[in-house]
Amino acid sequence: MFKINVSGLEHFPEKGPVIVYSNHRSMWDPVIIGCILKRPVYFMAKEELFKIPVFGLILKHINAFPVKRGMPDRSAIKKGLQVLSENHVLGIFPEGTRSKTGKLQEPEPGIAMIYLKSKNASIVPVAIKGNYKFFSNIDVVIGKPLKLEIFEEKVNSQRLKEISITIFNEVSKLMSL
Repeated sequence: MFKINVSGLEHFPEKGPVIVYSNHRSMWDPVIIGCILKRPVYFMAKEELFKIPVFGLILKHINAFPVKRGMPDRSAIKKGLQVLSENHVLGIFPEGTRSKTGKLQEPEPGIAMIYLKSKNASIVPVAIKGNYKFFSNIDVVIGKPLKLEIFEEKVNSQRLKEISITIFNEVSKLMSL
């Protein structure tokens, strides 16, 4: 179908809790990320997908879990934190939806909230470049894990948004490589 070129795989932690976050262009994105990483990835997926016959069962089988969009979903955040507390990999697409143009969209603040509450998770940016047309190339660039120094005990919604943008800017940098 298409050729996948991967760079930076050596940056991905072999153990411990990891949040992998990426731009989101296609339904294929979680499949590609899940296939190239050497650890199982638990992806958040929009709740509506779980209502599609057969597809919903497949999502559950590959460790995806639902997230309600348009509002903070406490149960999805709790599930994401549980995944991290068990030293697994949590996959997030911070834009909250696929980009039809391929341009990065503003991230939702949930990634910052999960990162802050997880306390010790590594956070790894991933950029997916190219298009999913037959016989084309898809480039996946894995960045180095980030550790942000955030000193506030509590953060408000504006600060969560700022932190999410700071985190997601790393994907933007990888897109330009």
